[in-house]
Amino acid sequence: MARLLSIDYGKKRTGIAVSDPLQIIANGLTTVETTGLFDFLSEYLRKEEVSCIVVGLPRQMNNELSENMKRVEPFVNRLRKLYPAIPVEYFDERFTSKMAHQTMIDGGLKKKERQNKALVDEISATIILQGYMESKRMKR
Repeated sequence: MARLLSIDYGKKRTGIAVSDPLQIIANGLTTVETTGLFDFLSEYLRKEEVSCIVVGLPRQMNNELSENMKRVEPFVNRLRKLYPAIPVEYFDERFTSKMAHQTMIDGGLKKKERQNKALVDEISATIILQGYMESKRMKR
């Protein structure tokens, strides 16, 4: 089975997570500068089989799309054009940054380590992917 890949798209940095080949567990992969994201994806997708790309859907508390959707939508459109054989799906990313911070606290990271925004983005991508996989399992 192929992996799932999750993207927490940001203006400066983008967190990336992947599933194991059996699509059971989500693991943080890395955080890349957004300007180099397509180069990273090209290299990764050349090496690994990915059956779906999950992109965090930026919503506000009132369920409306957030300001970041202006950047996310063109990114997803380009992604779909470059990789038409790989489905791209959105998954609600609300609260992922807060959950990522709580995960870091629960994991015993010191305050200085918790200020690492790249790590927060990677953990957020992992939370998005784990939530996506759980929602798919619940639908079965």
